[in-house]
Amino acid sequence: MKLHTGIYVIGLVFLFITARAQGPAKGDKPNVILIYSDDQGWADLGSYGATDLLTPTLDSLALRGTRFTQFYAASPICSPSRASMLTGRYPQRAGLPEMASSKEGVEGMPAEQYTMGELFQDAGYATAHIGKWHVGYTPQTMPNAQGFDYSFGFMGGCIDNYSHFFYWAGPNRHDLWRNGKEIDESGRFFPDLMVEEAGAFLENNKTNPFFLYFAINIPHYPLQGEKKWLDYYREKGVASPRDKYAAFISTMDEKIAMLLAKLKALGLSENTIVIFQPDQGFSEEERTFGGGGSAGIYRGSKFSLLEGGVRVPAIISWPGHIPENEVRDQLAANIDWYPTLAEYCQIPLPERKIDGKSLVKVINGKHEPSAHEAFYWQSGGSKDDPQWAVRQGDWKLLHNPMQVAPQELDKQKYMLINLAEDPSEKRNVSQKYPDKVLALKALHQRWLKEVYHQ
Repeated sequence: MKLHTGIYVIGLVFLFITARAQGPAKGDKPNVILIYSDDQGWADLGSYGATDLLTPTLDSLALRGTRFTQFYAASPICSPSRASMLTGRYPQRAGLPEMASSKEGVEGMPAEQYTMGELFQDAGYATAHIGKWHVGYTPQTMPNAQGFDYSFGFMGGCIDNYSHFFYWAGPNRHDLWRNGKEIDESGRFFPDLMVEEAGAFLENNKTNPFFLYFAINIPHYPLQGEKKWLDYYREKGVASPRDKYAAFISTMDEKIAMLLAKLKALGLSENTIVIFQPDQGFSEEERTFGGGGSAGIYRGSKFSLLEGGVRVPAIISWPGHIPENEVRDQLAANIDWYPTLAEYCQIPLPERKIDGKSLVKVINGKHEPSAHEAFYWQSGGSKDDPQWAVRQGDWKLLHNPMQVAPQELDKQKYMLINLAEDPSEKRNVSQKYPDKVLALKALHQRWLKEVYHQ
């Protein structure tokens, strides 16, 4: 089949054609676009090994920048991941360790948290949130009160992309907002609305420094890829549910191409930092037909602290400032964008605890050590028997991990992995290295005590 991609080829053109002649002077503050996808597997980009997906825009972004192979979300679920990215803090310190409500009138992340939006807003940037929010559904915790001059999107966890109604439990609730006021755009494809709204924001702020948080709700269910992509993958013989998931991924890549084309048309490409990452791993929930995504060699998916639940693709590009077509294997995480962008944009960090570490040195040097001595997660399980994990170097200790058979754990529900020798997390060596279990357990207990005390 011949696929008439039209504007989709912009994703490839973006790699080769720049706008240096039109761009702002080098001394100007850089703009920032942070693209956050939703429920996407580590291996679900061509640049991360996918051979059955078309993602030319994001692959070209990787060629124009630096991509990470050991990049993590601080949570395997949506709301805490977003809260941690927005604050540069572990979800526990950000005040949102579990999923936020999708019901209007229910608070989520505490309003006193100082978000990335506020960081840029206070530094004189125009700020916008476009897309999914899902970290608070009250006037005090919605985007306009959290540092975003402009906001367009939905406040809950997911919507049907055409009716814009909450896509989960009843009663049916409409969820589409512009600057705190509910609006009606029934019948229009939400990702197209996102591109339209973001394009207008770029146009209105082409002479001002801006920060755009582009939280695209793809490939989160409902899997509603555009017809040409559904037809394309069906004709390629891609099996279900991968075909539906793939169509949605290519739809997302095309929408990002349109956003970057607008950036280029305005002559802003050379002075804009662009970041891409998902919020966590792919979903195997019933509403996504039980799967469709891939973490490659890594085990696990959304909700789990196995690698497939928290390890995500991540790319950063800034022409002329960030190494191009480079790969970084150091451990890094979503909480690191906060101090990294502050450093690139020369914005002082707030006088409060930030868990993220600047990645500037790591981005500039492939042999630079990871900025994190250890990294920690706690999500799911019960109060008395939580799911948690800690990684230090190549060692990773998991307690009560989801998506693991009981017989794979020791009597205390521990699973110790050496990721250098066993990246697929198939061999529990806790019995062989009891001292390592005790050392990592002590690290986690110390972290847990500290992270809940500001």
